[in-house]
Amino acid sequence: MTHNKGWGTALGAAVLMAAVGVQAQSMPPKPVAYPAKGQSAQQQATDDGACYSWAKQSTGVDPAVVAQAPPPQQAQGGQRVQGAARGAAAGAVGGAIAGDAGKGAAAGAAVGTVVGGSRHRQERRQAEATNQQTAANQQQAMGTYWQAWKACMGGKGYTVQ
Repeated sequence: MTHNKGWGTALGAAVLMAAVGVQAQSMPPKPVAYPAKGQSAQQQATDDGACYSWAKQSTGVDPAVVAQAPPPQQAQGGQRVQGAARGAAAGAVGGAIAGDAGKGAAAGAAVGTVVGGSRHRQERRQAEATNQQTAANQQQAMGTYWQAWKACMGGKGYTVQ
């Protein structure tokens, strides 16, 4: 069985980019506040900072921490190679008992490669599910934070969209 490393690498990169894209797209953008009572730019910056602190304290969500969340998980590679090595070793032992260690090792390596590939796919699916859940949690946390920030800015005389 031949294995094209280029496809595996490309597939891994595509999965990582998709996970990062899901995470980046799911973050709600900062709402825009417009001075409704003639506030200066300096006053708006002061109010924005005060509302940042108030929303952070009220919700327990810090946008700076959410933005610095660890990158998406990625399934580790090498399961096929490890499986092939384990299978070859087991097959060689079994083949030696039957009289042909070489054939046993080859058969064991083939089976080990399939088992290793199955493990890799399972780990990849699990990493993708974890990434999606993390992105959903971040989106919900930021939505809650922005609602509090909007309420604060509205209370200070801004129209928030």
